[in-house]
Amino acid sequence: MMDSKANLKKFCRFSVDNRTYNGSIRGNMVDIVEGDLFSDLSDMRMSFPVDRIKFLPPIIPTKVWCVGVNYASHMREMGHEPPREPLIFMKPRTSVVGGGDPVRVPEWVGRVDYEGELAVVIGKKARNVTEFEAMSCVKGYSCYNDVTARDLQKDNHWIRAKGFDTFGPFGPAILVTDKLPDDTKLTTRLNGSVVQQDTISSMIFPIRQIISYISRFATLEPGDVIATGTPSGVGRVKPGDVVDIEIDGIGTLSNPFISD
Repeated sequence: MMDSKANLKKFCRFSVDNRTYNGSIRGNMVDIVEGDLFSDLSDMRMSFPVDRIKFLPPIIPTKVWCVGVNYASHMREMGHEPPREPLIFMKPRTSVVGGGDPVRVPEWVGRVDYEGELAVVIGKKARNVTEFEAMSCVKGYSCYNDVTARDLQKDNHWIRAKGFDTFGPFGPAILVTDKLPDDTKLTTRLNGSVVQQDTISSMIFPIRQIISYISRFATLEPGDVIATGTPSGVGRVKPGDVVDIEIDGIGTLSNPFISD
């Protein structure tokens, strides 16, 4: 085996033939790696075609942090006032599912919306870090769908509205880098039609500010995931629909919605 840490670009977890592996995506192939995202990794020289595997969440997050109202376009469509500081909430780990997994929609919750987002994966402990220091705490980036029971959210039950089991699709891989280009584009598709599209430069609070802000009241730990907010174009999703979230350089997170 040879050390492949320097060559790791897209870390993933997957299952095939009833076994689970860590891997690195290479085109239409996934190479098995030993170790995990936060340790030294070794290449096992064994690969599978992408169409043969089942993607799992790339990590099981230590904590899931979320940022509300972080794109001006979404702020306007929801009728919010400009936030003076990041609006932070959390989702339970039980909300996390991987690419291809169904999102289960309880019949009693009313309207449910998709929200395509960029997820930041924290790579080292961060407490009281400055904005200058913040990006050194980033391990990588992934796609995230902050599924929301909108009718419940109107009653200010944000954790309940966003915390249902399966309401946090995440993946399919983590792009291992501490910085993305400002023109990195996020695109959400509902049943194949584009419904959201924006670049991460449109965030009201940039990633470095979000990390610094959270670290001033709570310690960020390796494996924490921060969903950085959604652009305009959020909309209703129903059982039978499929939502795809594509982010430049990372890939596409695709999930069907079913009745629960």
